[in-house]
This record gives sequence, structure tokens and C-alpha cells, in this order.
Amino acid sequence: MIKTAAFLALTASLVAQQNLPEPKLVESKPEPVLKVTPPVLMPPPKPTGPAVLPAREAADALGDGELKSIIETLRATYVRPGELEEPALDRARLQGLLERLGNGVRVLAGPSSGATEQQPYRAEILPQNIGYIGLGTLSAESIAALDATLAGYKTPPPAMILDLRATPPHAEFEQAAEVCRRFCPKGRILFTIKRTRANDEEILTSRMNPSWRGTLIALVDSDTAGSAEVIAAVLRTHTGAYVIGQQTRGEAAQFEEVTLEKGRVLKVAVGEVTLPDATPVFPGGLHPDLLVDVPQANTDEILFAAQSEKEIIAFATDKERPRLNEAALVAGTNPEMDAAQERQKLKDAGQTPKLTPRDIVLQRAIDFVTAIQVHESGIPKR
Repeated sequence: MIKTAAFLALTASLVAQQNLPEPKLVESKPEPVLKVTPPVLMPPPKPTGPAVLPAREAADALGDGELKSIIETLRATYVRPGELEEPALDRARLQGLLERLGNGVRVLAGPSSGATEQQPYRAEILPQNIGYIGLGTLSAESIAALDATLAGYKTPPPAMILDLRATPPHAEFEQAAEVCRRFCPKGRILFTIKRTRANDEEILTSRMNPSWRGTLIALVDSDTAGSAEVIAAVLRTHTGAYVIGQQTRGEAAQFEEVTLEKGRVLKVAVGEVTLPDATPVFPGGLHPDLLVDVPQANTDEILFAAQSEKEIIAFATDKERPRLNEAALVAGTNPEMDAAQERQKLKDAGQTPKLTPRDIVLQRAIDFVTAIQVHESGIPKR
């Protein structure tokens, strides 16, 4: 304080002598403290080696010389040489072929059973005048029934749902062509069967005018194979049919079976079905235009239950809940109460009401046709 007073007195004297304004004492402010956040130390990235190629990608990428070199190197250096002797290599080659060729080659535990359960043909008219045909097992009888259905329409429905999900996976390609001829324009090449061993091919064409024209929907599932998937592929190619369901099995081929030891059988494709537009069906299967991801077990349940139902539409519509109405009042009944009591009886007995399974694929097909009809009419649907 003494030094400060002396300093002010001296300053005042100098200011007075020079006629300067008297200085004001400015209080000093502490310097702001700069906070420094220490950097976060990150661990260095772990060194990684080159990516390991998947087995098939590696095999496809290697040249012939590389393949030979790898086999020789493995035989000379691999820690388990017994796994590289000829029998083991033969097994590895067969395993690789079975994985690569897929449905084209299979080893069966026994011969294929020629007799399968016959699936019935059925036809009906769904709401909104949509035709429905379930081909069932392909045969001369089912083709005749198809002709009778198409010829029996007084007014042909503008849209048709062709259900191929219950058609067994047989290679009845001539009968498949007969089905296609009922819908495809005359003079078209439907499909070709190419047989490499015999160095020949069989061309199947449409020889008649179609028996029906309109919007066509084909229903398929993951068990659809052989003739059924050929029908779906041909109709999509030649009529613009819309395919709904799951990817088909991929067995659009003719097969031969070779008997092996101990009753086993080698099933091998000897003839491949090809379409004029090169649509691939074998061995990858047919990809639907609208994928409806439904477990195959659900579809099997519906197809089995449909055999005892008079109308397939029962599986595509919700059953109306019982309601109290004027007729019930006149009769002195109460449908709502009766339904509730029936549910309670089942509950008391440890049972659950049996619900009708829903055919989601068929529902989607009906929705698709309805959308087309509304679009073509130009009238908003209420």
C-alpha cells in the first residue's frame, strides 16, 4: 500500500506538470486458466492378414497349374497326410461336385418311389369373378378336366389363378406342354429339352389357339418342381403371367437313376429344360415375381385341409364373427353368447378352438387381381 500511494503521488505530480488527465486505478483481473484435456490414447489397430477366400471362390479363382501345385504341396507338407490319399481325394471331389451341381446330382438312400398320392383337380369361381384352377396331379384326366372347365364358362372370368402348389414334382413335360397350350398363343416355342449324352433336343410348341385369355396368376411354393415349375415359367414368358409364392425347387430336368451298392441310388439329370428367352429354371429354380415368405409346413397344412373343403376361398377369407342381429332377436337367440359359451366349454375341457389356416399366398393373389381391376376401372374402391 505504501508503494502504491507513493506511485500515485508521483504520477499526480507528473500529470499536473504536463496537464494530462489524472489516471484511474484499474483493478487487475486474474488471467483465465486454460484447461487442457489430455488426448485419449487409442490402442493401435491390430495387424490383419489378407482375407480368407471362401472355398468355392478360391477354387474358381485358381488356374489349372495352381490347382495342381496346391494338391502336390498338401500331399508333401500337410500334417495329416492320410486325408490326401486317393480314396480321401475321391470323396472330397464327390462332395464338391454334389455341392456344386445341386439338384442336378443326388445320392439317394434308395430308389425313388414311382407311386405318389394323387392330388385332385379342382376349379371354382372366387369372389369378384376370379377363376381358380388347382391342377393337382398332371394326367390325361386332369387335362380333360381343364378343357371342360375352360369350355364351360358362360362368361369367361377376366382373371385366373392357376395353383401349382399341389402338383407333384414329376417330369411329365409333354403334359406340362398340354397345359401351356391352353393359354399360350399358337405357333410359339414353349420350351426345349436338351439331352447332352444323346446330342439331341426336343422342341415343344403350342399347336392350338388358347382356350382362355386374361390376367393369369401362377401360385408356386418351395416344393414346386419338374413339370409344375416349367408351366409357371412358360406362362410367365408367353402370357405375362404373374408368379406368386416362393422360389421353386429347381428340378426342370429329366433324370435317370443308377443303382449303387447297398441299395443306394445315384439320381442324375440327363436332360435340361430351357425356355426361348433363356429364363433360368434349372438348377436354381424359378424366382417368383412376388415373394410370399410362408413356411412350407403351413402350405402343406392348407393343401391337405383343402381336400376336404368344398371351396378354397374358405382359406383366403376371415370367418365373420357371430353377431346379434334382428333375425336372432326374432328367434330368441344370441349368437354372440352361444359362441362365447362354446369357447368356454372347449377351454374347460382343456381344448382350444380349431382355427382355419390362412392361405396367405392365395390372399396375395386375390389382392393383386383386385388391384388390377380397380386400376383398370379407374374407380376408387371404397
